Amino acid sequence: MKPAEGATRQRRFGRRKVCPFCADKTLYIDYKTPSMLKRFISERGKIVPRRISGVCAMHQRQLCTEIKRARIMAFMPYSSATAD
Repeated sequence: MKPAEGATRQRRFGRRKVCPFCADKTLYIDYKTPSMLKRFISERGKIVPRRISGVCAMHQRQLCTEIKRARIMAFMPYSSATAD
């Protein structure tokens, strides 16, 4: 079947995102540095997924663990500070 006009999909092939932790070996994931971990949290307080942040699978697992540790130790909030 022929697709309707204007309904054709275009694929985007841009540059692949590179994991910042694999690229720079001096960076390490630690719960005691909330300024670095805030890059991987959305405005609503959710952990940003791999496909958006560009972090590899191994570092994404470490990142989630350290963000959760920082929340338990009260270095980071569980949700956004604004109330609806």
